[in-house]
Amino acid sequence: MLAAGAAVFAYAGVAAATDLEVTHWWTSGGEAAAVGELAKAFDATGNHWVDGAIAGSGGTARPIMISRITGGDPMGATQFNHGRQAEELIQAGLMRDLTDLATRDKWAEIVRPKSLLDSCTVDGKIYCVPVNIHSWQWLWLSNEAFAKAGVPVPKNWDEYVAAAPALKKAGIVPLAVGGQPWQASGAFDVLLAAIGGTDAFLKVYKDKDKDFAAGPEIAKVFKAADDARKMAKNTNVQDWNQATNMVITGKAGGQIMGDWAQGEFQVAGKVAGKDYTCLPGLGINAVIATGGDAFYFPLQKDPEKAKAQEVLAETLLAPKTQVAFNLKKGSLPVRGDVDLDTANDCMKKGLDILAKGAVMPWTDQLLSQDSQKQKEDLFSEFFAKQNLSVKDAQKRFAKIIATAD
Repeated sequence: MLAAGAAVFAYAGVAAATDLEVTHWWTSGGEAAAVGELAKAFDATGNHWVDGAIAGSGGTARPIMISRITGGDPMGATQFNHGRQAEELIQAGLMRDLTDLATRDKWAEIVRPKSLLDSCTVDGKIYCVPVNIHSWQWLWLSNEAFAKAGVPVPKNWDEYVAAAPALKKAGIVPLAVGGQPWQASGAFDVLLAAIGGTDAFLKVYKDKDKDFAAGPEIAKVFKAADDARKMAKNTNVQDWNQATNMVITGKAGGQIMGDWAQGEFQVAGKVAGKDYTCLPGLGINAVIATGGDAFYFPLQKDPEKAKAQEVLAETLLAPKTQVAFNLKKGSLPVRGDVDLDTANDCMKKGLDILAKGAVMPWTDQLLSQDSQKQKEDLFSEFFAKQNLSVKDAQKRFAKIIATAD
């Protein structure tokens, strides 16, 4: 099964050793452990991964990355979420076309689902290497917190909301939501996909149906978001991994967060099913959004760096790399032919959903960065200001959808 990976490294080994700076925003404990696997695999080719980690998550890192590329100081490779984040850089002719490499190595046959490679494709040309499937649709619950509160671990969102008073009484924050805008916005999107359903999610974000966004179906989602902000009121942390740590330590009952949170539980030595519980789709609508991370390669004048870019692209998709990286990242591999027998209970739930074909696109693939920013600003305010009414927030949301691109 791993023969293909061996072939990649054999091919890669003929290249001259080159330093290649790789920028990314993976700086939490679990993320750092995962990115270390990518660096180790690339270094094994005789080249050298120069780590360009930028703290502060994507919202902080992306403008810095983009500024460097547009300012004439491009890194060798950079992480973005596959979707529309690099669209303008590609249109400006600043990113490397990987179509020849993708064709030679038959990426279309090994990357699944097909939508991952589609998200890397602009005007029929491939510009990125998808490395994982990261899904936002997870509720992470602290078994310890619910035991302390004297209530059973919830099986779905409604049971969770019903358990909130008992958690509060026990001195536990029911729901941890960090202060960065993308966290509040992401939590709303998860509620929309779970409570509204997949069709409602696509009507809003794919069809940009402003009337539907202003209607009664989405009003139910805003009611759930109102419950969520009340439950999250006393979180008082900024970073997502700090919020995850509240769940790990039993200071919070749960967190709506993508499967990257799993890497934090792993680093903390927590066991899925024993110490914590995961509910895909909030226990209501078990779907996996085919979002995730990809690497793009800014154009390089140095031919040696250009060669090293190809080696890195190959290495990222090698079966061995895919297994080592995704087991530590908490994400799912983009290859269907790798051995994940060592996956934990939560990852196996994700793999099962993926095998059933219960997949959907996510907002990174459906909305421009401008529309995403407007949405983040709204939900950041909604979670921070309890006096922003549900009715007014929904009106503002419908206006964003009306002008979304």
